[in-house]
Amino acid sequence: MTSCLITIEVILQDSALELERVIEAELQKQGEPIHWAVTEVDCQRQRVLVGALLWLKPELS
Repeated sequence: MTSCLITIEVILQDSALELERVIEAELQKQGEPIHWAVTEVDCQRQRVLVGALLWLKPELS
């Protein structure tokens, strides 16, 4: 397996638990999350930037 550092953008959610669920779901589309962190919140655009380290899915590596 190959690891990769990526950045994704998701829509800001009403609760921290819902935001975590949305982030995890988006990351699962790319691979298996090892570690992730919110790196920026844009309240005006209602967007959150997330930096993540993933194990890539074999078909994506």
